Amino acid sequence: MSVLISGGAGFIGSTVASACLDAGIEPVILDNLVTGRREFAEGRAFYEGDISDGALIDKIFAERSDIEAVIHCAALIVVPDSVADPVGYYRANVAKSLEFVDHLLRNGCERMVFSSSASIYRTGEDHTVDEGSPLDPQSPYARTKAMCEAIFADIAATRPIRILSLRYFNPIGADPQMRTGLQLRRPSHALGKLIEAYEEGTPFQITGTDYPTRDGSGIRDYIHVWDLARAHVEALRRFDGLFPEGAVINLGTGSGTTVRELAEAFNRVVDRPVEVVETERRPGDVAGAYTRSDLAERLLGWRAGYSLEEGIRHSLAWAEVRDSRLS
Repeated sequence: MSVLISGGAGFIGSTVASACLDAGIEPVILDNLVTGRREFAEGRAFYEGDISDGALIDKIFAERSDIEAVIHCAALIVVPDSVADPVGYYRANVAKSLEFVDHLLRNGCERMVFSSSASIYRTGEDHTVDEGSPLDPQSPYARTKAMCEAIFADIAATRPIRILSLRYFNPIGADPQMRTGLQLRRPSHALGKLIEAYEEGTPFQITGTDYPTRDGSGIRDYIHVWDLARAHVEALRRFDGLFPEGAVINLGTGSGTTVRELAEAFNRVVDRPVEVVETERRPGDVAGAYTRSDLAERLLGWRAGYSLEEGIRHSLAWAEVRDSRLS
């Protein structure tokens, strides 16, 4: 079996590709390398180009008749950037995804796993969400994911394709074998900023301390990227038996971690603690939430396996080797 992975040279997509390889599924990578890395596609079938390029999609399916499904990971993902450039985000994430699915339909593709986001939910009072929680995306990035899901549902209702959306929050860690990891040297998320502060000996800023959480800092669901990758593989394996119940499945740890608690866990792992200071919220940030994943356990036989500390350790290990792996 082969699977086409859009965005397969990015952080999530390349890790999913590694998990597919380990499971005996051949990944075929499609990536325009705007944020992805060519190094992450080495040794794998790779097509450089855009998901909206119909001629390229036709070429891929003509040359790879063994492709049985698609995992759609290609997207821009930085919340503050989406606030600053909503046009670019709607074009890249929504308009091009619509074109992509149209090309897939033309080529007879009947199965797609959409790597979505749990940021589209309205947060409950206890900061938990499940598949039935109301949607209320709070940033242009989150709205692009919600819009894609709505578009895909309309298409799947009348066309010969089934689309499964996997919703998750904050991936951390790296491939435990260090084949791939977060390609950015200066990522904007909290763990990336903690590692930057640790490397440079500067304070870590908690951006926002007036949220209605247990300690005032934002609450997040930090899930190890390898756990996410395993879930995508299980979705492929069980795809045909998931519908109609499993058109949407949440992936999470089942427990939330505040930014302050993340910093405390980080300082338990490293050899010298990082100083923590408080500052104002960033544009587009919200209090946050974490997801209940009972449906994922029941339908996919999946639950998160790595701890927060293990995710931090793998992130640190990748940070040490990243520059030697990326030319």
